[in-house]
Amino acid sequence: MNLLNPRFHLTVIALAGLVAGCATQGVHSPSGVPVTEMRPDEQGFVAGTGVESQDLVRVTDKMARSIVGIPQIAGAQGQPRIVLDPVENNTRFPINKDVFLTRIRVQLNSKSAGKVLFLARDRMKALQHERELKQSGQVTASADPNVVEFKGADFFLTGKLDGMSTRTSAGTSDYILYSFQLIDARTSDIIWEDSAEIKKQGLEDAAYR
Repeated sequence: MNLLNPRFHLTVIALAGLVAGCATQGVHSPSGVPVTEMRPDEQGFVAGTGVESQDLVRVTDKMARSIVGIPQIAGAQGQPRIVLDPVENNTRFPINKDVFLTRIRVQLNSKSAGKVLFLARDRMKALQHERELKQSGQVTASADPNVVEFKGADFFLTGKLDGMSTRTSAGTSDYILYSFQLIDARTSDIIWEDSAEIKKQGLEDAAYR
């Protein structure tokens, strides 16, 4: 191949232009900071002093480990049944508070080797309808359709988010206490309780939703 041949150089220029033209026909990101994929347990550059994903991961991991180690769970005969009771949010942040219990449940279901069972009380309407269909003979049942199969709860898992906020010309400070309880459904005894606390300070506040 003769690198000094003018036709060779024209061919190279034409190919370079074709490649550049194809590149410019792709999807363009708008001006500004591009999207960055991050781990849920790390703090990003878009951060505030409120509840964020890394707090959720840290707190729920701690609670799941703590629950599975208590005698009422680790040494239970059979599989204790747990119902999730809504979390109370007393902070200034309008967050999806129930995601905390959802992640604790997922962690226990996936990593506790079947030590506990969770009752789907949030699906009771659909479950009752299915039972009625079985009892009426409209659908087949693998067991006796006259037997009440719904199980009662052994424990209720609930939690609360409490916060304290300070705001001055120097910035914003937020302290949040995450506390969770496992309550005996028969005696109302609190058989387990644990907490985590996080404090953050920043120059600017952030909007949460």
